[in-house]
Amino acid sequence: MPSYTLKINGQSMTVDVDADTPLLWVLRDHLNLTGTKYGCGIAQCGACTVHVEDVAMRSCSLPVSAVGDAPVTTIEGLSANGDHPVQEAWKEHDVPQCGYCQAGQIMSAVAFLNNSPNPTDADIDAGMQGNLCRCGTYNRIKSAIKTAAGK
Repeated sequence: MPSYTLKINGQSMTVDVDADTPLLWVLRDHLNLTGTKYGCGIAQCGACTVHVEDVAMRSCSLPVSAVGDAPVTTIEGLSANGDHPVQEAWKEHDVPQCGYCQAGQIMSAVAFLNNSPNPTDADIDAGMQGNLCRCGTYNRIKSAIKTAAGK
């Protein structure tokens, strides 16, 4: 079995897994970083979103062999104390209902705001498209993104 040394949340971590193992399962099953969630397994819901070189990526469909030496950030690595501006805005607007999709929503919102620091409602709708929330907290998500954009 091949060995991969990954840079996860600023730390080098080595795993022995098959080349086609999705990054999601490396994170959850081999590195015990369970904040990244499994939703659909086909990169359609966004629950598994992480950053690879600061780009939002669906980890359920990204083979570990494709990561290379690119830095990966999970929800656990976004901030040490949960005080990233997007996380603070999420709390301020009481976004989570069941909370299952929220790590992926937050990671997508952070990457989106890095590229669109002053978004319109239409920008937010387009930028967050593909991140599904079964509880339907989309209005609170949009409000939180607007608040985070102002910080």
